[in-house]
Amino acid sequence: MESIYTTTGIKAEADRIEKDSVHVFAPATVANMVCGFDVLGFALNEPGDEVIMCKADRQGVHIVNITGDDGRLPREAAKNTVSASVMSFLQYIDRTDVGVEIELHKQMPIGSGLGSSAASTVAGLFAINTLLGSPLSRQELLPFAIQGEELACGHGHADNVAPSLLGGITLIRGYDPLDVVALPVPSELYTSVVFPYVDVPTRDARQMIRAKVALKDAVIQWGNIAGLVAGLFTSDYHLIGRSMQDVLIEPTRAILIPEFYEMRRLAMEAGALGFGISGSGPSVFAFAQSKDIATHITSVVQAHLAGQGIDSNGYVSGINTEGPKEIQGREE
Repeated sequence: MESIYTTTGIKAEADRIEKDSVHVFAPATVANMVCGFDVLGFALNEPGDEVIMCKADRQGVHIVNITGDDGRLPREAAKNTVSASVMSFLQYIDRTDVGVEIELHKQMPIGSGLGSSAASTVAGLFAINTLLGSPLSRQELLPFAIQGEELACGHGHADNVAPSLLGGITLIRGYDPLDVVALPVPSELYTSVVFPYVDVPTRDARQMIRAKVALKDAVIQWGNIAGLVAGLFTSDYHLIGRSMQDVLIEPTRAILIPEFYEMRRLAMEAGALGFGISGSGPSVFAFAQSKDIATHITSVVQAHLAGQGIDSNGYVSGINTEGPKEIQGREE
């Protein structure tokens, strides 16, 4: 399959229609998909983040409001991933004459392992692109989203921003040049996601990863990644499930997530195809072959956490193949 990212330059469309304001939703994501550290990810239907962006009389990019972050995110334009990415975008298309005001509404917890910063960045980039008549394709927006991830967590990876921006399940084949491949989405595939209210900072989780791995472990991991991709192409749910094994990253990161192995046992008993950590955690996810099974898994895992005195959020979702979208018919 050919890469879905190609460099085609800025689209020259004389009839582009610009807007005065837009309201955009961008989805949360599950990165790694257990065995595909930094190379696999998929988009969820919920949760996600919203951005309202308006043209302003004053020049420059301005954050005018942020909700849902408990005051944790910077309001300075150059330090916030949303506004910083918008600034880079405007410089690239030579539209620094444009002034915009941004409202960011966080609909998911920061540090959840669900691509919180990625969803915000993608919402902002999709909003400014839409506001100015879509001069770039979604694929051409991806490098700016990767820059936002670098600002957010110190590592410019695409396993969250690519599925959030492009939708579906994505494989990051390489970065030089950037090569992102769309993978098939089996029609019966659903996911259960549970976010326990525990703190696992992304930077800390990444620093725990071993710099070197044994060749025998690498071979196991390669086989699982290939098996998972093959399972997606053939809608072989059993192959998908038995390929969701991680011998490199999960054994270390699981230490940071209370009750991880018990949650996995309960999820598998409840019918999960596979179970693992979403991104760097603490969120966990399971694949299931129906919405009903995914709903049951979510209920069982949340009930166990509650019994251990751990509150949580739970989500049940198909794979979001749409990516970011403009919200119509709501007051802005």
